[in-house]
Amino acid sequence: MTNWKVEPLRALGAWHGGGTPSKSRADFWEGGDVPWLSPKDMGADVLFSTRDHITAAAVLGSSTRVVKPASVAVVVRSGILERKIPVALVPFATTLNQDMKAIECRPDVDPRWVAWGLRASERELLRTARKAGTTVASLEWSRVLDWRLPIPPLDEQRAIVDILEDHLSRLDAADAYLETVTSRLESLRIARWRSAFGGLAGSWVVRPLLEVATIENGQTPRGLAGALLNDPSTESVPFYKVGDMNTGDGQTMSGARFHVTRSTAGSLGLHIRPEGCVLIPKRGGAIGTNKKRLLSTEAAFDLNMMGLRPSSEIRQRYLWHWFDGIDLGAIADGSNVPQINAPQMRRLSLPVPPLDVQDATCNELDVFISQRRAAGVEVRQSRKRAATLRATLLAAAFSGRLTGRTSDMDRVEELVS
Repeated sequence: MTNWKVEPLRALGAWHGGGTPSKSRADFWEGGDVPWLSPKDMGADVLFSTRDHITAAAVLGSSTRVVKPASVAVVVRSGILERKIPVALVPFATTLNQDMKAIECRPDVDPRWVAWGLRASERELLRTARKAGTTVASLEWSRVLDWRLPIPPLDEQRAIVDILEDHLSRLDAADAYLETVTSRLESLRIARWRSAFGGLAGSWVVRPLLEVATIENGQTPRGLAGALLNDPSTESVPFYKVGDMNTGDGQTMSGARFHVTRSTAGSLGLHIRPEGCVLIPKRGGAIGTNKKRLLSTEAAFDLNMMGLRPSSEIRQRYLWHWFDGIDLGAIADGSNVPQINAPQMRRLSLPVPPLDVQDATCNELDVFISQRRAAGVEVRQSRKRAATLRATLLAAAFSGRLTGRTSDMDRVEELVS
């Protein structure tokens, strides 16, 4: 690295912004063949097209300008900046919308080097250059331009990027395989559920859900917010909010963030529901998470959740296992804010075999779920390690530690450890 310079991003070439030609001007859009790049196009490391195009008249009549081929595009304003900075190499000439910036690199700077340098710096740039308190996440562009990047001679840039992309292509292939495994595990879960309950439906009577379970709706009464406790006491019960469904083992509700005393619940008219209710989200985007949880203790819960209390004819675990195969999004009412209420519950039916058959079915499904969960943990850990390896490879590339020798990955593994 003795001959490497360190320079701010603003010095590495000509940066360009963009704009949106007037949507009321048909001659700016209809039949356009000039690419118009926006955040929705960003995803791949190298882009091959844009969804939208504008006309030559739009280029002349608006604030957007054509950026030369082999530019590097960056999203500077978008909700996605809450978690990442999309960066892409753009091998074709393009225009930009106002939420994008792009650099035409100077001759001694490889555009790929800048693109990978931005990705390697993503975490620090988000920490230091992301604007706080804005409605839509954005980057403070002057701080981004001041960010300093190591710049080796051009031939070294190209050699290191070639080595880096070779290693990363292997990691990407491994991650794609792990994503396929995740999808297959979900398909296997659905197939196992259909096998279990399809077989029962062929042997035992199928009954409406609300004949063997009772709806227990959640509540958020006036005055509750000020009465909630952060810590449990001997006189309190958990008060669950829909966000609490994100924690735990995937089957039962775990520790609650809030609690309420029994006396307060009584004075507010808040019902305490019995152990064994199956909880589901009943309103809004939470329905799409498709979560179902068992209450392992008495508890209350908010109005964005619904409980199903099993009768004596049906085991708690059996009801949960059956619900585990129901797609909540498919039964929601389809309104702008999707909801699940009594009418949707009335459409559902399930097989109701004797209790000993229910127990045997649950035992078999418990074993399957345990095995599937263990496989899922392995996949998640592998994907996490792949992400760590990726970040470490990027750090190694921009500190001069990628040489192309076989010892490179040994050194990277040491850094990860």
